[in-house]
Amino acid sequence: MSMASPTPSEEPVIASISGFEWSSEESVAYEAAIEAINGAVGAYSARIHAEQGKESPDSSLLARLLEEQGQCARAREQLVPTDHAQIAEARTHYADLARRLLEEAP
Repeated sequence: MSMASPTPSEEPVIASISGFEWSSEESVAYEAAIEAINGAVGAYSARIHAEQGKESPDSSLLARLLEEQGQCARAREQLVPTDHAQIAEARTHYADLARRLLEEAP
């Protein structure tokens, strides 16, 4: 069975993605930013779980916590590995946020 070559519109998406070289420092910084955001997402999960476990959960607090957790997930998706300033800011901001959330936990 003979298969025709794909036309340009049928090329795999991966063929259109350009690569770039990461230094070890860049890759470590990016992974640290991802981990900081994951830490904040996890801290929100703990707060959400604790609130849901109460006899009378505060629905407005739960809605706020869920929205803020979603904002973290969107920020993670929007990280640009080559944007050093964004990566540095994310590492600091989300590590601090996770720490505050865990300290404020009931």
